[in-house]
Amino acid sequence: MPGDELVPVSHFTATRAITIEADPELIWPWLVQVGFRRAGFYTYDLLDSLGEPSAEKIPPEWPHPRIGDVTAPMTGRATPSTSFRVAAAHRPESLVWSKPDSSWAWQLTRLPLGRTRLVTRLKQRYRPSPSVILTVTLLEFGDFPMMREMLQGIKARAEQRDDQLDHT
Repeated sequence: MPGDELVPVSHFTATRAITIEADPELIWPWLVQVGFRRAGFYTYDLLDSLGEPSAEKIPPEWPHPRIGDVTAPMTGRATPSTSFRVAAAHRPESLVWSKPDSSWAWQLTRLPLGRTRLVTRLKQRYRPSPSVILTVTLLEFGDFPMMREMLQGIKARAEQRDDQLDHT
């Protein structure tokens, strides 16, 4: 996967995928706007966005990620440990986010009949710290249901196709 080299020693690696009935160009905008106080995470809003619903339309605020841009903030205050930065962006084929000891990659593969296979991979290296037990617990037990819901949320939004851009 793109970005695998960013975390060569990974204690946690999770690869997930979903097939979406939409072209990569309709999925890409949902990926580049992920994050707290952005479009959300398209998952369980109470857990990821303090109860604020994830976007149902594509707001125009974050249309074109550039290398080094803060992306997918996990909290209101973006810090190197709570927010990823764009490490690579090849619209609409792949997007890679990274932060110290972690990478999150997205790969979109065009399929016949206007479909796309969306594959995501999260890699995490654990380092001894007071919060490592919480980090390990959240990743090891929380990743599967949260990522499953996120992929389904992206799928539902990309497949809706009807006037997805928010022009308000």
